[in-house]
Amino acid sequence: MSVPKFRNINIEVYKPGKSGINKNKNYVKLSANESSLGVSSDVKKIFKNKNLLINRYPDSKSKGLRRAISKEVKCDFEKIICGAGSDEIIQMICQLYLNKNDEVILPEYSFLMYRIYSKIIGAKVLFSKEKNFKISIENIIKKVTKKTKIVFLANPNNPTGTYLNKSELITLRKKLNKKILLVIDDAYHEYNLKKDYVSGLDLFKRTKNVFILRTFSKLYGLASLRIGWGYGDKKIINALYKIKPPFNVNLFAERCATKAISDKGFVKKSVRHNTFWGNKIKNFFSNYNISTNEIVCNFLLLDFKKCKISSDLFMKKLLKNRIIIRGMKEYKIKNCLRLSIGNSSENKYLLKVVKKIFKNV
Repeated sequence: MSVPKFRNINIEVYKPGKSGINKNKNYVKLSANESSLGVSSDVKKIFKNKNLLINRYPDSKSKGLRRAISKEVKCDFEKIICGAGSDEIIQMICQLYLNKNDEVILPEYSFLMYRIYSKIIGAKVLFSKEKNFKISIENIIKKVTKKTKIVFLANPNNPTGTYLNKSELITLRKKLNKKILLVIDDAYHEYNLKKDYVSGLDLFKRTKNVFILRTFSKLYGLASLRIGWGYGDKKIINALYKIKPPFNVNLFAERCATKAISDKGFVKKSVRHNTFWGNKIKNFFSNYNISTNEIVCNFLLLDFKKCKISSDLFMKKLLKNRIIIRGMKEYKIKNCLRLSIGNSSENKYLLKVVKKIFKNV
């Protein structure tokens, strides 16, 4: 008996960062840009709620969460859609906009799911060269053709940790053809305190040809619950609802996200922690000629170009000391590693181990 023939999908499968060391449970995971402080105390209360009707389907349009989002970030309730992580919304955007042989433009170093979902549809993905790990508006515009449908970018960008400022984003939108959808992923926006930075949502809230992505997986600590949201013109949102799975956001995730977004104290504490430790770690690594990005997100791209040891050797030595960070081979970034900022004890242990590594080099 033969297997019915299916479509051949020629893509590189997403490979998440290493999440464990064999059977060793006593390790420090700094590979996935997860929340360094876990979740807020308000969210923890939901865990103890025994009255959640888990035998019932959740609200298919996540109205409670959308109301909370609308209130907290001062945006239009009707222009919000929720998904099982922002990944799912990226997938839906690709399904809605792309046909086979359409073109999508991405920065050369960008979140892998933009290219994966685009290629699944059959679209052609074009990569614009970056300048010193920063997105180049000029190089994006050079890639535009009559077939271009979407430009995806994260700001701040994963995995490079760089960002476009307010005027650069405005310039990009002005120079792009009006019929091209600009998708801006705000996944790390809370961490960027630079004066020249404005989030995609705040900048393009009323713009019809810009779509914004946001997530609860990073600062809010809800990564395992898979919940994110998108914001765009009502026509786009209405069309997305036609293809959205009916119960894609589970009840537990929605309740936790609703509590998380309203806990301003936890947000401030998390950002303060990230800024303090990010700068401390950045300065520490500079002592060993390992350069990195400014602290505008919750991770550092460590560049070993001027260091006396390679990124591969450094990562192996960290693993021997139970520390997991992210290799950059899938992103095709040579001699670099991505390091998430952990909690205080994890960061202290990291610095202790790094000091020991270079003492013995």
